[in-house]
Amino acid sequence: MQRKSPSCLLGMSGGTDSSVAAMVLQDLGYTVIGVTFRFWEDENSKAQLQDAKLLANTLGIKHIEYDARSLFKNKIINYFIDEYLHGRTPVPCTKCNVQLKWSLLNSLARELNCEVISTGHYCNVIEKDGYYHISKGVDEDKDQSFFLWGLSQDILKKSIFPLGKLSKQVVRKMASEKGFDAVATKKDSLGLCFCADDYRPFLRKHATDFNYVSGNFVDEAGIILGEHKGYPFYTVGQRRGLGIHLNRAVFVKEIVPETNTVVLASLKSLYKTAFFVKEWTLINEADFTKAFDIITKIRYRKQATFSRIVKMDNGLLKIELAEPLESIAPGQAAVFYKESIVVGGGIIV
Repeated sequence: MQRKSPSCLLGMSGGTDSSVAAMVLQDLGYTVIGVTFRFWEDENSKAQLQDAKLLANTLGIKHIEYDARSLFKNKIINYFIDEYLHGRTPVPCTKCNVQLKWSLLNSLARELNCEVISTGHYCNVIEKDGYYHISKGVDEDKDQSFFLWGLSQDILKKSIFPLGKLSKQVVRKMASEKGFDAVATKKDSLGLCFCADDYRPFLRKHATDFNYVSGNFVDEAGIILGEHKGYPFYTVGQRRGLGIHLNRAVFVKEIVPETNTVVLASLKSLYKTAFFVKEWTLINEADFTKAFDIITKIRYRKQATFSRIVKMDNGLLKIELAEPLESIAPGQAAVFYKESIVVGGGIIV
């Protein structure tokens, strides 16, 4: 009897990466089903949905459209707004991947009897000491392991990332060689899918019940330095666009919603040797010892340093840093690595 090809549910955005992922999965022998989630459509544009449908049709792939706009608004947009209104800096891509996109992929895969789920992320899955981990993609510039630290073991063990061992340059070349020039030359999406540029106009448009009033810029001693336009329009570490002119460089050190106050300080004052995280994941606690051998990243592309992770009695993790880091913003993610392997993460408090 002929063996049935394993089936794979692929998240297809209509962009270059997920399109080439579909081609690679077919080459690997998978029966691919593509699903395009309608999360956010600027001015009701369905261009990405139509692109995904067209490619799926060309490749002979079954395609599903899943309208998740209401879920996206409730889980991601409302969270995004709420974080800024509480003086924090959100991580919507991490929240969306962990709490929405992969959860939907997983449940839909069960309904469709798909053994494997996949996306066009630039990362890999490896098994180590009986646990599944996300690991970095070979393309350092495109690596997206930072955003997937919260995926469950159940999801990781059935996930495959066909672009994890490829560079973006190779991905574009593959699309071109297969005759998909339009796919090969598509521009990369920049910024958030719902807010590609400055978040402040988006906040004003969608958080209309909030009273945006001016308040005080103060120094670390509480001395008033000037007036700001409302604390939600500032983030920890910000230097540009403050609208204040002093005879020295200053950065946002702290945001105090209760008093509508934004604390400014020198860059030196923003460095810390420890911080705390909530909503954390430690995949294998045996990886966490008293040694400073965990690499902690607090930004997607920078600010990685050796650290050790200490569990606190109050349920938080304390991240002790071997070297100080600056602009550690509440609400952002801290992701823990051992070499190229993601071993955990959490949300900064």
